[in-house]
Amino acid sequence: MFSGIVEEAAPVVKLEKDQDNLHITMKCSFVNELKIDQSISHNGVCLTVVRKDNETYTVTAIKETLEKTNLGQLRPGDKVNLERSARLDGRLDGHMVQGHVDQTAVCTRVKEAGGSWYFTFEYEPAQDDYMTVEKGSVSVNGVSLTVVNSQQKSFQVAIIPFTYQVTNFHQIKEGTIVNLEFDILGKYIAKIVKQVLGK
Repeated sequence: MFSGIVEEAAPVVKLEKDQDNLHITMKCSFVNELKIDQSISHNGVCLTVVRKDNETYTVTAIKETLEKTNLGQLRPGDKVNLERSARLDGRLDGHMVQGHVDQTAVCTRVKEAGGSWYFTFEYEPAQDDYMTVEKGSVSVNGVSLTVVNSQQKSFQVAIIPFTYQVTNFHQIKEGTIVNLEFDILGKYIAKIVKQVLGK
C-alpha cells in the first residue's frame, strides 16, 4: 500500500530484456535502506527489489505489467517517481494507492497558470468501473492528485511548483503516456452499484 507521495524522481541506470521481462536498474538516494523483496512504487507500479548493490537496485517488470503501463517505454536516464510502501505509524498524506495501475492515459495539454500548471489527460475507459470524479483522488505516475474538470474520458490536475520539481511531472508534455490508478473506494462503489442495478 502506498500514499501517492513521491519520495524522489530517480534516473533509470540500466534496462535488461530477459525473454518477455524487463529488468530495470535504478539509482536513488535511499538504496542503502532497501532490502531484497521490498515493494517500491515506480511511476505508480508496485515492483519488488530483486537485486541491489551500493549505489543501485533492480526490479523486474513482467509482460503483463509492460503491456498495461508506461514502463516499457523507459530509456536510460529517464526519471521515475519512487515511493516506498506506506508505514502504519505515519500520516497518510495522499490517498490509498495500491500500486496496481489500471491503465495508461495520454497528456493532451499542459497549461502554465502563474506559478502552477494544469495537466490534461485523456484515456479510453477500460471498464465502466474506471472513472474520475470532481475533487476526487487519482494517481498519475504514482503521484496522489486531486481531480479537476472531470469528464467521461478526460480530467485535469493542478500541479504546485514543489510537485512539478520533485516528481517527473516536469518531463511530462503533450503526447506523454502516464500510468493511472483510479481511486479504489470509487471502484468498489461503482462495482456495487452495477451489481445492485444488474448491469
